[in-house]
Amino acid sequence: MTATTAARPVRRRSSGTPDSHGFPTRPYDLVKEFVVALVVVTILTVILAAAFSSPDEKAMTMSDWAAAAPNDVVATAAGELAGTTTSAGYGPPYNTAADGQMLGPLPLQKWGGVRIPVDSAQDLVVTPLSHVTGNPDLTAALATWTAASADQQTTWASAYSDALSKAPDGDPKQVATGDYGPVPTMSEAFLTLAGSGGLEGALSSSTTFYASDQTRPLLLLSDGSYLEDQARARHLGGDQWGMMNETGNYPGQPWMWLYTFWYQIPPFSTSDNADALVWGLMMLLTLLLVLVPFIPGLRSIPRWIPVHHLIWRDWYRDHPRRRA
Repeated sequence: MTATTAARPVRRRSSGTPDSHGFPTRPYDLVKEFVVALVVVTILTVILAAAFSSPDEKAMTMSDWAAAAPNDVVATAAGELAGTTTSAGYGPPYNTAADGQMLGPLPLQKWGGVRIPVDSAQDLVVTPLSHVTGNPDLTAALATWTAASADQQTTWASAYSDALSKAPDGDPKQVATGDYGPVPTMSEAFLTLAGSGGLEGALSSSTTFYASDQTRPLLLLSDGSYLEDQARARHLGGDQWGMMNETGNYPGQPWMWLYTFWYQIPPFSTSDNADALVWGLMMLLTLLLVLVPFIPGLRSIPRWIPVHHLIWRDWYRDHPRRRA
């Protein structure tokens, strides 16, 4: 037995013709709209990127530092050996030299503990120099340094660091005569190593497979004045709203203004615990925002200042009794 069925005619609905459920329909080409949108967005992206793109700053290297500010490299090396640099006295997570940031009586940074132990003198200066070969003066200087007591090492390095600060332009060649032990030889060799590009690899090598830990190079650069000078020249200083800026005068992350704003005013701008204080304030403000629906007075502000009526004015016009 053969079953036959009648073919159902295909109806073309014109624009505004209701379908079987009574909803209006209109024909359109989805692929065409997608292609047009893609082309328009691509063209706009290319044009806007060319006109307003972020600056592509060249990465700063140790050799750049040595070439641009050799005296700063020598002074930083002496400071690391003397234990007077920022990283040497930073505290957790690098060492126990300080308690770090505190929120009132709460030592937040100390609670974090020393998770990335760094001995500034040993890890940032002595160990990289120990890999240098073919320099008998440096070898003898390192042997003298290693054999000396910790107090003697600090005395030598501190004396040389003070002498550098008093020398014209911090020039090591114009340092007054004094008992600096092996520190001048080590600092000069450190400058040579930085200029050759070898310091970069000696600091970034680690026990991990990829050996790409940049913690020590960044700490060393930040201990000198060259990095800060370059940052301020590009409007990235802390008092220049640097956290939310891009280099130069380019706009950066404007949504960070609320966080960065507090660093510009007292007491945050004058406090050593500014990071912890600003963090604590932002946590408090965030908590208040979350609790707005439960705080008497605050939750009534939308009724007193009904800005949402402007945004949803069409809906409220069609529902005049729904005034909230």
